[in-house]
Amino acid sequence: MFENPEISIENLPGTDHVQWKELDPAYKQLRQVQSALALLLVGLPLTFITVFAGIPVVLAAIVWSAWTIVLVILLTWPTIAFPKRGYVTRDKDMLFRKGVVWRSVTAVPFNRIQHVETSNTPLDRKFNLATLQLFTAGGSSGDLKIDGLSASVAEQLRIYILRKVGTSVEHDE
Repeated sequence: MFENPEISIENLPGTDHVQWKELDPAYKQLRQVQSALALLLVGLPLTFITVFAGIPVVLAAIVWSAWTIVLVILLTWPTIAFPKRGYVTRDKDMLFRKGVVWRSVTAVPFNRIQHVETSNTPLDRKFNLATLQLFTAGGSSGDLKIDGLSASVAEQLRIYILRKVGTSVEHDE
């Protein structure tokens, strides 16, 4: 006869006592560089408009005050957010946490993974970083993407997960 006994909440595995692994410290620097580049792309036209368009000084002061606030927030945010991100590889799944204000923990069971890949952008390569992406049988809402891993750790995790799910390991040359 089929049985499906209830499990008490106390017996469920938690994430409070796992040893979260931090992302590569270069990831924080990469995010700061990305923020600085974005600020520069907006700041140059803003400078041109406020200097050469002849807008009133009071309005220019308001614009530059707002700009300074945005600048400080965007350049310090990576330092605030970095320690809140991490991952754990367990026997049957992989966990990933993120978020400062809106926090989330995502668990992806190995038996749901269909494909694993690593990727990196030119800026990632400059910082020796890579992204690990897990594609699950549940569709895009079940996928997991972990940015900020060192390239070697991302490749080690990719190989480990492929072996765990019983898929042949492909080496990118």
